[in-house]
Amino acid sequence: MTDIKVYSTPTCPWCTKAKEFLKSKNIEFDDLDVSTDTDARNEMLEKSGQMGVPVLDIKGTIIVGFNQEALEKALG
Repeated sequence: MTDIKVYSTPTCPWCTKAKEFLKSKNIEFDDLDVSTDTDARNEMLEKSGQMGVPVLDIKGTIIVGFNQEALEKALG
């Protein structure tokens, strides 16, 4: 487990963009498919209050949607 989690679905284009961004920075993350993993879905809802994806948990900072500026800030 890493300290970065990406809650996503396989068909979400913004999820793909968020994961590609992290990969381009060589940042390891846990990819949690909320379309099949009910525990991950419940965890995402508890953290964000949102059903929309992606939801990123970066060391406790919750980011809903793909927001490159917010991601860069959270990653330091």
